[in-house]
Amino acid sequence: MGTDNQTWVSEFILLGLSSDWDTQVSLFVLFLVMYVVTMLGNCLIVLLIRLDSQLHTPMYFFLTNLSLVDVSYATSIVPQLLAHFLAEHKAIPFQSCAAQLFFSLALGGIEFVLLAVMAYDRYVAVCDALRYSAIMHGGLCARLAITSWVSGFINSLVQTAITFQLPMCTNKFIDHISCELLAVVRLACVDTSSNEVTIMVSSIVLLMTPFCLVLLSYIRIISAILKIQSREGRKKAFHTCASHLTVVALCYGVAIFTYIQPHSSPSVLQEKLFSVFYAILTPMLNPMIYSLRNKEVKGAWQKLFWKFSGLTSKLAT
Repeated sequence: MGTDNQTWVSEFILLGLSSDWDTQVSLFVLFLVMYVVTMLGNCLIVLLIRLDSQLHTPMYFFLTNLSLVDVSYATSIVPQLLAHFLAEHKAIPFQSCAAQLFFSLALGGIEFVLLAVMAYDRYVAVCDALRYSAIMHGGLCARLAITSWVSGFINSLVQTAITFQLPMCTNKFIDHISCELLAVVRLACVDTSSNEVTIMVSSIVLLMTPFCLVLLSYIRIISAILKIQSREGRKKAFHTCASHLTVVALCYGVAIFTYIQPHSSPSVLQEKLFSVFYAILTPMLNPMIYSLRNKEVKGAWQKLFWKFSGLTSKLAT
């Protein structure tokens, strides 16, 4: 259809990671396995926290939210990516592209805010342990979680609306694995300076602000840990934060490198690899990090395993 002598596209073509058929089949198998592991790992973490009453604490309430975000984020991108690996015509309708951008951007924003909330939780646990239960009560935890979800969706709604109001003219080839924000903005046949400024402001508000709060929390945490006299006490306090700190480094590192400087952004190939890392690898690694580096979670897995083994033995006899 035409408006003001401009042709508006009804669908986009995603160029993906490779045009070689053998490579695409190999990537399909690899990413399918990783997606299944991601779904199983995060769903099992949520189930474990639900079943074990000892994990009904603020930290694991936020971890449940993080796992739900990871599952949703991977699902917003990976199924379409897998389908395109085996498809000759790698098209995505305009509306589907807008929906994918909206949900992936929203869920990414939610994760950044959640990680800042989890850093605050760890700060209270280490620096004000005696009042931890009184401070991190159920009402506050619920409000912090709701704030994370609402802020992510509001930011995404604004960004998506602004982006898809841009005239794309006849540009319909997105050199990316999905309808990613910067990749879609590049299709516009008008000046996008205002959009890039909006992306920068949004990145500062929803990415750098939580990141600074995380840094501030961990400066206070490290300062408190160094004041602990016993070596065992310092080790225990550090392990309380180790899992979260690892996840923070993974998530914020990639996002800051990709979004904070649109004008001097990495190459298109690097952006694709960053997106793969963030959409597939990070959601897959998060439950592993929290399981392997956390004694409470490992203990809960063991209890669940022995309960399941006992139930199986009774049924067999």
